[in-house]
Amino acid sequence: MRLIQFCLIVLLAALPAAAQIAKDGKLRVIAFGAHPDDAEFKAGGVAALWAARGHHVKLVSLTNGDQGHYQMTGGALARRRKAEVMEAARRLGIVTEVVDIHDGELVPNLETRKIVVDLIRNWQADIVLSHRPWDYHPDHRAVGMLAQDSAFLVTVPFVSVNSPVVEPNPLYLYYSDNFQKPIPFQADIAVSIDEVFQKKIDAVDALVSQVYETVYGVDEARRTKLLAQIPKDPAGRRKYAEKQHGARYAAVADKYRDTLIKWYGPERGKAVRYAEAFEICEYGRRVTEQELRRLFPFFP
Repeated sequence: MRLIQFCLIVLLAALPAAAQIAKDGKLRVIAFGAHPDDAEFKAGGVAALWAARGHHVKLVSLTNGDQGHYQMTGGALARRRKAEVMEAARRLGIVTEVVDIHDGELVPNLETRKIVVDLIRNWQADIVLSHRPWDYHPDHRAVGMLAQDSAFLVTVPFVSVNSPVVEPNPLYLYYSDNFQKPIPFQADIAVSIDEVFQKKIDAVDALVSQVYETVYGVDEARRTKLLAQIPKDPAGRRKYAEKQHGARYAAVADKYRDTLIKWYGPERGKAVRYAEAFEICEYGRRVTEQELRRLFPFFP
């Protein structure tokens, strides 16, 4: 028994410095996206809200995004997209990381599960956010599966010798989406991002390759026409980003108005212009409404 205790002490002492995080009373949040832009788009507002209150937020892309462009690819694009999310993180007041896995090749296997487990444990996360495992993109689905599969395992000591356990199991949340089959998104939480809307648009504006140079879902002729309509000057581009992405987050607020009213009350809930919404994953920690209000300290 003493030998086992000694080995545990030596093992913990050998953990990387990032793993030996001292709790300071602030929340620790980690948000996973499939590509360098997903977490920024889906949770950049709530990330900025937590960060503004002194909490610790990290966004992680589980691929390097090296296929997400019509004119660039490979290492050059991966380096560019990493630089973009680094700048977006600076503007949001958070930190970010990009895992060097090829775009389109993310698989929810044992190797990537261990990566996700170590990222959560080394961050000592209280809250974990991810895509749902039902999505149009295989990388998005893989992120959802990996997040689900990490739940509970992050509390098991010898699942990984590279990171300390997280106790208790974090709260796991899914980003909103519009997919209906097999299971539609359920808005358990809706957050007003009005307070940080301009900061979120600043972060979106940093994702130049995706916001101003890439259009999906149309043929080449239509894509060329649409790209030609995007302004080339910085001020014009930011105005374009505010209009396009503002419409997205306004649609979320309108769609989940009842949830906003639940959390903010009738007067404030009805007045929210822009929002982000999240669904609770039942595999993570079960929390009461009182605990949710502590974890989302910007609720009234």
